[in-house]
Amino acid sequence: MLKRSFAILGILIVLFGLAACGNKKVTNPIAAVDSKQPDKILFDRAMDAMKSGKYDVARLTLQTLINTYPDSEYVARAKLAIGDSWYAEGGSAALTQAENEYKDFETFFPNTPEAAEAQLKIANIHFKEMEKPDRDYTHAMRAEEEYRYLITQYPDSKLVPEAKLKLLQVQEVLAEREFRVARFYYVKMSYNPAIARFKTLIATYPLYSKADEALFLLGTCYQKEAEGFRNMPVSTKFPEAAKGQMIKHREDLAAAAFSQIITQYPVEDYAAAAKKALEDMHRPVPTPTPEAIARDKAIEASRSDPNLRDRIAKTFSKGPDLYPATKVGEPTLVDPPMASAVKQIQDITEETKQAVEFAKSGGTGGEKISVEAGTGALPPNEAPPRSDATPTTTSAGTGDSGTPATNSGDASGDSNELPVLKPVAPENSTAQPTQPATPPTQMNQIDSGGENTGASSSSSSATSTKAPASADANGQKTQQQQSDDFSTSKKKKKKGLHKLVPF
Repeated sequence: MLKRSFAILGILIVLFGLAACGNKKVTNPIAAVDSKQPDKILFDRAMDAMKSGKYDVARLTLQTLINTYPDSEYVARAKLAIGDSWYAEGGSAALTQAENEYKDFETFFPNTPEAAEAQLKIANIHFKEMEKPDRDYTHAMRAEEEYRYLITQYPDSKLVPEAKLKLLQVQEVLAEREFRVARFYYVKMSYNPAIARFKTLIATYPLYSKADEALFLLGTCYQKEAEGFRNMPVSTKFPEAAKGQMIKHREDLAAAAFSQIITQYPVEDYAAAAKKALEDMHRPVPTPTPEAIARDKAIEASRSDPNLRDRIAKTFSKGPDLYPATKVGEPTLVDPPMASAVKQIQDITEETKQAVEFAKSGGTGGEKISVEAGTGALPPNEAPPRSDATPTTTSAGTGDSGTPATNSGDASGDSNELPVLKPVAPENSTAQPTQPATPPTQMNQIDSGGENTGASSSSSSATSTKAPASADANGQKTQQQQSDDFSTSKKKKKKGLHKLVPF
């Protein structure tokens, strides 16, 4: 019984595929014109041949019409119909030829109403060739470009609404690809490239079906970065005030991302999670406007869910899933500047430098400590934020020498004063003399294979440091000359070479 069910399912899939791959419907645009002129007769014959699948005969008849009656009123339609014959024939080579014919039509007849139709068919060619988001996205990019060109070049055409609807579907595929790449970086804990991808996705495709999830992951990335700064040890090069500034800035960016979910996508799945995240951060939760709620409900209602037959067919198809695409709203016609992971790292480096300078200046320098819009330095009379959770607790860090650093300032003093971090020397510790490095002479002796009687490095160093800088009265060589004698760059005679080469 189970095998019979699978066999029936396979037959249904094959029938659906054959129905989808059948000949395309061909309509005669001038069928209602009542005329017995020879050019009209040739055009009708070509349309009949196309309906019968005889595309070569149709193209030959149309080319005859163009060459025989160059002043005919049907020349433009005949030129466009040649491209339609290639388009109806199908196949990669035929679609490429159809695109060339449509471009030629736009070149020769740019001011005709059919020019917008030719441009729409160019975009539809790449729309048909689109693949899944994890495959080659060349045709998706070309389709987006061609639809945008139609909307901007022919704004008064009646085909603009259809082009906008198709453009929203194309941008859904491109946004899904960008989201998968960003989520990959997020899973790998590479937060800088993940942030760059999420920011580009949200700015470019705000009508994407998973825009709320992208914003939530963006806020989570900022929280992870704040946690990384919180775990960094405090030192003289990275004081407590600078650490607090970096943590506060990352938490502000995370709160902004969560707030954007509530204000722009209030009925989406991640709106409740964003509200809870803001409450956990002790940040105010914004209230969405009625207009935003109505707009988001309309967008969600326009999305469609595939039925069982479509799900099965989509499994065996190379094309992308277009059902989550919205049918309401305006598509993005101009891409905003793309965020870069390299620029993200550069911004963090510059921000850290400014935060350290701000902390060392006592918090009164008035310099901007952030490269992000809408953030800056603290007011002159406000104390820099601390990175620890409780204000009464003093977090101990590690100084440059590896010893713990303590706050030597008065806890009851002015809150504007920054904590002074000084290394604490261990008790009963005596200063150890620094051993001099091995002089060049000793190193050259070791490198050149000189004798080494096993003397300690300290005694060798002491002996070497007592060597005179110039020749003494007995004619001893200077230290520089001894170094030259033992230099490894001098050409040395190899032992045993005469046994191999006797001359």
